[in-house]
Amino acid sequence: MYVGLAAASVLALTPILWAVSTSLKPESLVINADPTWIPTNLTFENYRIVLNESMFPRYVLNTFLVAVAAVLFTLVCALPAAYAASRLPFRGQRAMLFCILTTTMIPGIAILVPTYYLAVTTGLYDTFVILVIVYAAWQVPSSVWVLRGFVDSVPVDIEEAARIDGCSRIGAFLRVLMPILRPGIGGAFILAFVNIWNDFLIASTMVSTDERRLVSVGLYQYLSDTGVIWGQLTAAVVVTLLPIIVLFTVLSRYLTAGLAAGATKG
Repeated sequence: MYVGLAAASVLALTPILWAVSTSLKPESLVINADPTWIPTNLTFENYRIVLNESMFPRYVLNTFLVAVAAVLFTLVCALPAAYAASRLPFRGQRAMLFCILTTTMIPGIAILVPTYYLAVTTGLYDTFVILVIVYAAWQVPSSVWVLRGFVDSVPVDIEEAARIDGCSRIGAFLRVLMPILRPGIGGAFILAFVNIWNDFLIASTMVSTDERRLVSVGLYQYLSDTGVIWGQLTAAVVVTLLPIIVLFTVLSRYLTAGLAAGATKG
């Protein structure tokens, strides 16, 4: 098992390490016919250009703000839905949950044209608002399922004890259940955040202004008709990876707990 995990890790890390190596090379060594893993002439010029002479830091900030806003909107919608699906059984509940799950299987390209039309007709095209709304609608179904599994793992007796002590159902949910659900909320947060951070289709369709461009679309400025600026492109890729690495490091235990609960319950 450990050999398999080691092989999978090497397979996953090799492209990232090669990108880091390329980002630290001058352009003359990048296009060398005899490439090397360790640069003989180490330089941070590519990072200087990306961070100081381009709009890329603005793209990173735009993406971070949109992703955080969309994830918070997602959790505001998904938490009550997950609670209701777990604690308030009703006729047709299983069918409704199945329909919610099937929406995650619809290819984004299939609904891109009507979504674009709605954005234009409502005057929200080329704004952060439409990005937040579309991303939240995209992430709510999967978040409901993750959070529902976690709510199922919490004994009902805890809420009943709080209600006996005088809490309403909403009060018990906010004061008692929410603190217990922090691992599940953390898992749902990181899954939704990564999906939004990596999206290209919606980001490239709903925004056309350079000042509002997101990071996945911003990477394409290093591709041109005359070729690819590999050093700057890989430096931008490394910068793009850093927020995700920090997020995984901080919330990794929540992600594990949230996925485990969603996989074993419901």
